[in-house]
Amino acid sequence: MASKRGTVRVDSKDLGIGLVGTGFMGRAHANAWRQAPCFFDLKRRPQLRCVAGKDVKEAKAFAARWEVASVHPTWQALVRDSSVKLVDVCTPNHLHAAMSIAALKAGKAVACEKPLATSLAEARVMCDAARVSKAKTFVWFNYRRCPAIGLARQLVSEGKLGTIRHARACYLQDWGGSATPMAWRFDASRAGSGAHGDLNAHLIDLVRFTTGEQIAEVCGAMEATFVRSRRDGAKHTKSTVDDATLFLARLSSGATASFEATRLATGNQNANRLELNGTKGSVRFDFERMNELEWWDDTLPKRLRGWSRILCTDPSHPWAGAYWPAAHLIGYEHGFVSMAADIVRVLTGEKPILPLADFEDAFVTQCVLHAVMVSAHEQRWVRPDSFA
Repeated sequence: MASKRGTVRVDSKDLGIGLVGTGFMGRAHANAWRQAPCFFDLKRRPQLRCVAGKDVKEAKAFAARWEVASVHPTWQALVRDSSVKLVDVCTPNHLHAAMSIAALKAGKAVACEKPLATSLAEARVMCDAARVSKAKTFVWFNYRRCPAIGLARQLVSEGKLGTIRHARACYLQDWGGSATPMAWRFDASRAGSGAHGDLNAHLIDLVRFTTGEQIAEVCGAMEATFVRSRRDGAKHTKSTVDDATLFLARLSSGATASFEATRLATGNQNANRLELNGTKGSVRFDFERMNELEWWDDTLPKRLRGWSRILCTDPSHPWAGAYWPAAHLIGYEHGFVSMAADIVRVLTGEKPILPLADFEDAFVTQCVLHAVMVSAHEQRWVRPDSFA
């Protein structure tokens, strides 16, 4: 049975959220559900009704900290809870499919962390379950909710960049060195892949989101594992994922693209970077300066051309108006808050500020991830849509 926490207000008009996972992502999501109705005007208030985790003691401590109404001993019990209308899956990748499919069969909406699954086959089964259920699905590509990324998408769709010729994207981190102990993210049976699925998934989604184009072909892919075993308590365990994966691509318009993801780029802590070059202008973004979008307007006279900085904190920028006055910066957590608000909008029949990824959308990204691995192993051009 769930342990009840009597201090938490429960209103039948609230949108009941069941959260599975109490780690880093669990905290980010719990904060988002709590904060979303404080900043956004929503038809229904998301309410964290219950939580489940791999350890009941940890789940109880999490519930106390985040004022979650109840704790379930298993995720299956959480899915069966009649007060839950949306199941939020914040677990290691290998658990996404079973939890999401069970929730969909129970008629619940699902918000799942990225990547959608550990493999293309799993992702396909999840999409099939969503089609049968017809319940709403969402995938937490939180970087879509950066106001600067939203503005970049708007500039492209308004024709400000002209025809896109190049996209270059890299996601550089440095936390995965040899001193980093073994964790599920280094185990292919639980993660599916390493930097590729974890970081390239974001890059692929951002290029698709901002340009409005699909990734038609990939080539030149290579992956590398530099740290082959990691400390695991008193022993060392083999690391079975990539530390870095790079590839080239062609977009549906014919534009070229390059992608690089690594956890071993010393000096780069969370450098999620995107640059788009078009016939009329360019934009570039770096998450380590997440409130800014750099803009080059090539339609200006030559003597006036140069990179300009747009501080994306004005109420006219996507989502920014819900938070602070202009130039009062937002942070990492606000992307999740904005996404939680947009999820509630969709579930109450409204439109999100900008499109959200559902299982179908995330499956397209999964096809690209898979195509890159095929290209790396077989050293050839691969079309992601051949796996759709």
